[in-house]
Amino acid sequence: MAVETLSPDWEFDRVDDGSQKIHAEVQLKNYGKFLEEYTSQLRRIEDALDDSIGDVWDFNLDPIALKLLPYEQSSLLELIKTENKVLNKVITVYAALCCEIKKLKYEAETKFYNGLLFYGEGATDSSMVEGDCQIQMGRFISFLQELSCFVTRCYEVVMNVVHQLAALYISNKIAPKIIETTGVHFQTMYEHLGELLTVLLTLDEIIDNHITLKDHWTMYKRLLKSVHHNPSKFGIQEEKLKPFEKFLLKLEGQLLDGMIFQACIEQQFDSLNGGVSVSKNSTFAEEFAHSIRSIFANVEAKLGEPSEIDQRDKYVGICGLFVLHFQIFRTVDKKFYKSLLDICKKVPAITLTANIIWFPDNFLIQKIPAAAKLLDRKSLQAIKIYRDTFLQQKAQSLTKDVQSYYVFVSSWMMKMESILSKEQRMDKFAEDLTNRCNVFIQGFLYAYSISTIIKTTMNLYMSMQKPMTKTSVKALCRLVELLKAIEHMFYRRSLVVADSVSHITQHLQHQALNSISVAKKRVISDKKYSEQRLDVLSALVLAENTLNGPSTKQRRLIVSLALSVGTQMKTFKDEELFPLQVVMKKLDLISELRERVQTQCDCCFLYWHRAVFPIYLDDVYENAVDAARLHYMFSALRDCVPAMMHARHLESYEVLLDCYDKEIMEILNEHLLDKLCKEIEKDLRLSVHTHLKLDDRNPFKVGMKDLALFFSLNPIRFFNRFIDIRAYVTHYLDKTFYNLTTVALHDWATYSEMRNLATQRYGLVMTEAHLPSQTLEQGLDVLEIMRNIHIFVSRYLYNLNNQIFIERTSNNKHLNTINIRHIANSIRTHGTGIMNTTVNFTYQFLKKKFYIFSQFMYDEHIKSRLIKDIRFFREIKDQNDHKYPFERAEKFNRGIRKLGITPEGQSYLDQFRQLISQIGLLRTTQCSQVLVIPMTINKVFAPLELNLTDVETKTQSL
Repeated sequence: MAVETLSPDWEFDRVDDGSQKIHAEVQLKNYGKFLEEYTSQLRRIEDALDDSIGDVWDFNLDPIALKLLPYEQSSLLELIKTENKVLNKVITVYAALCCEIKKLKYEAETKFYNGLLFYGEGATDSSMVEGDCQIQMGRFISFLQELSCFVTRCYEVVMNVVHQLAALYISNKIAPKIIETTGVHFQTMYEHLGELLTVLLTLDEIIDNHITLKDHWTMYKRLLKSVHHNPSKFGIQEEKLKPFEKFLLKLEGQLLDGMIFQACIEQQFDSLNGGVSVSKNSTFAEEFAHSIRSIFANVEAKLGEPSEIDQRDKYVGICGLFVLHFQIFRTVDKKFYKSLLDICKKVPAITLTANIIWFPDNFLIQKIPAAAKLLDRKSLQAIKIYRDTFLQQKAQSLTKDVQSYYVFVSSWMMKMESILSKEQRMDKFAEDLTNRCNVFIQGFLYAYSISTIIKTTMNLYMSMQKPMTKTSVKALCRLVELLKAIEHMFYRRSLVVADSVSHITQHLQHQALNSISVAKKRVISDKKYSEQRLDVLSALVLAENTLNGPSTKQRRLIVSLALSVGTQMKTFKDEELFPLQVVMKKLDLISELRERVQTQCDCCFLYWHRAVFPIYLDDVYENAVDAARLHYMFSALRDCVPAMMHARHLESYEVLLDCYDKEIMEILNEHLLDKLCKEIEKDLRLSVHTHLKLDDRNPFKVGMKDLALFFSLNPIRFFNRFIDIRAYVTHYLDKTFYNLTTVALHDWATYSEMRNLATQRYGLVMTEAHLPSQTLEQGLDVLEIMRNIHIFVSRYLYNLNNQIFIERTSNNKHLNTINIRHIANSIRTHGTGIMNTTVNFTYQFLKKKFYIFSQFMYDEHIKSRLIKDIRFFREIKDQNDHKYPFERAEKFNRGIRKLGITPEGQSYLDQFRQLISQIGLLRTTQCSQVLVIPMTINKVFAPLELNLTDVETKTQSL
């Protein structure tokens, strides 16, 4: 069917009824209404989440973190591109070696240091088992093999660095020079070489201080001897044992004999086949010595000062370089040697890693004994005296240091908050960035100083085996808290810091580029051509090009190496060079700010000093005002976890983590949580029982601790869980109150009052026990009553209204009762046969009581008085309306009392009254079983299908 098309004229003839416009307006209104509702809904969501969403991050709760360190995507060959091919090659080689050293250092610090340090840990319970030491060492052999390969690689890199430097600085005037090296000092290369030597030196120190490792190694070798004598017993092929023993001997010689560093510096640096000459290269020797002295001059000026950044680490490298220089060239600068030793007066010991402390004087004397002989003994002994004096002074000044740093860090945190919360003004943008940069660096400097004090003091005490006072422990723990407070401050404002860091690095790069640009113009304007000038210009161009990009480690390294070439020939004026060096140092710090702060605030060393933790918790408990500082300490204890993951002597590192977790939690429970629970319970009890005679609780006399502050703490994160102090104490009180209420139900009101008091005083939301306030139990058994009927009669009374027997008195808070239901329960238990026995018992006992009753009534004293009173009553009964006068009764009672009184103060009449009560009680007992039982017998014996008439017949026959 053909589709008819509308003629174009029809379009103009359509009738416009306005419906389309109305429809469009309705849709627009609906859309507008939807947008309004959606906007208000988003605003409500934003208001609801306002506390958790913002520019402040919580260290304990955030599942993610910002990493500010930029990673270089380009290779060194792509970065180092100038027209000067020779310079390109030199900078590329040196940059590649420096990058290799940094990688080796990182691998050592994360993997090998921790693997060695944690060997033997976490196996305390099983270490007594025979053969466990050998099993641990067996697992550890593969790690030692990896360490051996690592050390070998370090040797190769050291050799390569020395060769590359020696090749550049040639003393042979005939040989062609690669580049003109007059005035060129690659100080960065020597600093990196010092870092690598520090790694080897640290490995030696760790192994030398590790007694457990050496003991286990000895046991493992003995085990191998046993296996060697009888390999078939152990299922090992004999031909595989000898190579394995040789391998172990190699490992022992290379790693465990303390010769890692020494073997490195004793390498044959001179090439045998006419390659690079090192030991006889006087130019290189001079340059080597000059570089060491230059680095030392920079280090010495800052060492021990508030602006110290990493000078101690560099000092260790300087000592390593000095020993290497002596080993290669066999010359000693006595003056410089003495200067190195003089540093020991200022810095007697340096922490290499964790609990490994290093004494530079011992190292220098041991490695260069020839130079040590030239010094007098008094100066060497003085160094050791300085060490003791330093420790004593530090112990005395710790409290003052804590107070000072507390003020410094608090004011710094206020500055951070004020600077980061202000909006950046565009007209003062550069000034604002400079202020932020200075505040960030100041925080890092505080962290470095505090970290140095803690590590040096704690490790010196441990190394010198001297006991720490409680005051020192508390002060050091306070410093640990300040250290973590600095880290948390940076973390809390991560978003603003991240934004600021990118701007600051760009600003610093801009300043550096301006300085380089001025120098470059100066070089270009000088028309004198020389290869040296060309090298300088190429180096400046390289530095400029590299700075035009992200501030990565590789780029900053290339700039540093390029400036080593570019600063020769007085390219920079003195007043220009120093600001450029300052800017580059700031750029290094700011670019690696997060990583450097994290490294300085890392409290992994606390694992080796965890004996201070109980003392710290006792202090927190006593000074509950500062309860919030617990978060910082647990954050410090958490720092040990990543290091433990490199343990290789156990089946899994999780065994070590579990052991550590268990130990810390036991200490926390013993020294804080359990004490807190007991104290809160005690306080609640004493507050509820104020009506009793208690000890003096006047807070002005006995003191007072506000323990409620512990319950305002947020849950503390530790491992994969949160420690909630409020929940822990609440659970303890709930459990205790419930258990004690079940034992004594009558105390339910007391415990309910204690629950309410806990909520009012401490804000603890307690759970109601929902236990009954009384018990509905079976009661006394009828057979027991019959067997001890004389006791029952003397102790119980009968309530005629409620028809229940009630105990007269009791030694506890209970009064036993017996009613029809209890008797029915007894019959249900024992059967209807007990009724015969009950009635017989009752009548036998009543017989005795009636005999006593008759004896009393026939007593002459009693009988005569009674006859006299009966006669008197008969005479006056008509006058007194058949009522016996009260005065006559009083007279009769006094007369009876004259006959005698028992030790309990009872007269014969009182005893007779008791006898009447007991007879009445016995009659009631009999009735309750003989007469009342038939009324309830159907309910009781329904399951037994007994006929009511049969039971009644039996009852009547009794």
